[in-house]
Amino acid sequence: MLKVYDTSLAVIAQLRPVLVDIERRDSDLGRQLRRALASVTLNISEGSYARGRNRPALYQVALGSAKECKACLEVAQSFGYIASIDPQVLAGLSSICAVLYSLVT
Repeated sequence: MLKVYDTSLAVIAQLRPVLVDIERRDSDLGRQLRRALASVTLNISEGSYARGRNRPALYQVALGSAKECKACLEVAQSFGYIASIDPQVLAGLSSICAVLYSLVT
């Protein structure tokens, strides 16, 4: 399994309390963030075992979902649901995006 898979799980763990706060204020945004976080990890896992054209397509979906996670956090911050975004979370998402981008280009 790719190391980026472990990074995605770490980001989820770091965001658990933040996700609860967001869901408490905006259940739709919280659900969207939860689905996007799961999508990153699940598509990385599926892609790592896929063959042919499926592999880059799954990594592309994971990349899009990682970008969506960052956007959800920025929207939550803009609405005042969270005060700030943990720099470690941002670094984790950036790392995930960089690895996935290198795998799809």
